Amino acid sequence: MLWTIHAAAEALRSGRLTPRQLLEACFEQIERHESRVRAWVFVDRELAIQQAEAATAELRQGHWRGPLHGIPLGIKDIFDVFDWPTAAGSPLWSRSIARRDAIVVERLRQAGAVLMGKTVTTQYASFDPSPTRNPWNSARTPGGSSSGSAAALACGMCLGALGSQTGGSITRPASYCGVAGCKPTYGRVSAAGVVPLAFSMDHPGPMAGCVHDLATMLQVIGGPDPRDTTCTTLPMPDLLARLDLPRQPPRLGRLRGLFQDLAQPAVQSMMDAVSSRLAEQRAVMQEVTLPAGFAQVLDCHRKVMAVEAASFHGPRLKRHPEDYQPKIRTLLEEGLACPAPEYTRCKEHQAQLRAAMETCFGDLDALLTPATTGPAPDLSTTGDPAFNSPWSYTGLPTVCLPTARSPDGLPLAIQLVGRPWDEGRLLATAAWCERVLAWTRTEPPTN
Repeated sequence: MLWTIHAAAEALRSGRLTPRQLLEACFEQIERHESRVRAWVFVDRELAIQQAEAATAELRQGHWRGPLHGIPLGIKDIFDVFDWPTAAGSPLWSRSIARRDAIVVERLRQAGAVLMGKTVTTQYASFDPSPTRNPWNSARTPGGSSSGSAAALACGMCLGALGSQTGGSITRPASYCGVAGCKPTYGRVSAAGVVPLAFSMDHPGPMAGCVHDLATMLQVIGGPDPRDTTCTTLPMPDLLARLDLPRQPPRLGRLRGLFQDLAQPAVQSMMDAVSSRLAEQRAVMQEVTLPAGFAQVLDCHRKVMAVEAASFHGPRLKRHPEDYQPKIRTLLEEGLACPAPEYTRCKEHQAQLRAAMETCFGDLDALLTPATTGPAPDLSTTGDPAFNSPWSYTGLPTVCLPTARSPDGLPLAIQLVGRPWDEGRLLATAAWCERVLAWTRTEPPTN
C-alpha cells in the first residue's frame, strides 16, 4: 500500500496505525526498491525508530501535533539536519556535519515528523546526473536535482520529502517519477540552512503523493523567517481550510508558444486530452498569450543562475576544481565570464517579466502548461527544464501532478502556475484538477 500523508495521519490519530508500524512499512519499501533505485544517501534507521517511538508515546497520551505527527519524510541532501552531514552531492563535503537544522527541518521536527535520512541530490543541486534511477525504468533519469526525493516517494519509501528548485528541480523529477510537487512563491519558504545555487531563484518546497499532502507540508514549512532576508513577512494562509471549501470548476489559461513548440508528441496529446477532460467538467479553458519578454526567459535565467552560482562557488572552485562535475563546472565558468552589465540587464528583465506575467491572470485561477517537454529521457541528462525555469525566474508558485502515461509507460504531468502569494487558490485548483483527472497511483516494478 502506498500511503498518503492525510490517510496515514487519520489512521495514526485514531490509533489504527502507529508511527513505528508506518515507519516499518517504509523500511520494507526501501528493502524492495533501494538497491535498484538508489534514492538515499543514507537512512538513519536508529534515529528514525527513536522518533517514531516518541511520536507513538505522544499520540497514546493524546498529544497530537498535527497532520505530520509520526509521518516519515525524506530530506534532500542540501538541507542541514543537526548532526547529519550535508554533502550536496560532493565527496569532499560528505563529512560536513550540520550543527543546526535548516529552518524548514526545524519546523518539520516541531510538527512531529519522522526524519528518515538524506535523499540524493545532483551535485550542488545542478545538472550533472546523480546515481538515482527512475523507478519506472532504470535506464531513464529520475530528473534533477531533487532526484532521490522524487524516486523515494514514487516507491513509497517515505510519505513526503523536501525538494528545492532553481530551474526545474522539483517539478521535473516529480513529473518524471509520477508524484506531485509544489514550488512555492519565491520567498514563501525560508532557504536558511540550505546550500545555495542561485540566491534570487532558490525555492525550497514540498514533494508528496498528492496535492492535499503538498498543502499539508507547505503549511508547516512556509512562513516568515528572520534568518532569511529574502523570506516574506506575510503570514501563512490556512491552506488546508481552503482545500476543504466547496470548489467551483476553475478558470484556466492554457499557455502555448514555448510550451507547445518544445513539447514532444506524447506531451501534446496528453495536454489536449487533459484540456478536453477539464472542459467537460465545466472548467473554463482560455488561451493566454505570453508577454513579449518571455522570448528571452531561458537565456536570461541561465545567465542569472550562472552568475549567482559562481558568486557562491567561485572561490571554492579555485581551491578544489577536482570536486566539480562537468556540467556545474561549465555553469560556473559561464558565470565567472559573464560581464556585470549583462547580469544587470537580465535582472532588470527578470523584474519586468515578473510584473508582466501577473497581468496575464485576469480573472483566471491558474495558468496551465505541461510539466515537462516529454517523458523521462536517458541517464545522460536530468531532462530539459525549459517548462519550469520561467517560473523559478519569475518566482511564481507552481504545482505539478501526474495525469497520464507515455506510450512506453512513463509518467506525464501537468503544471499549474499561480499568482504570487496565492498558494491557497493554486492548491485548491490543483486538487480540483486532480479529482477530475483521477490519476491512479501505483507502485513501480521491482525489477
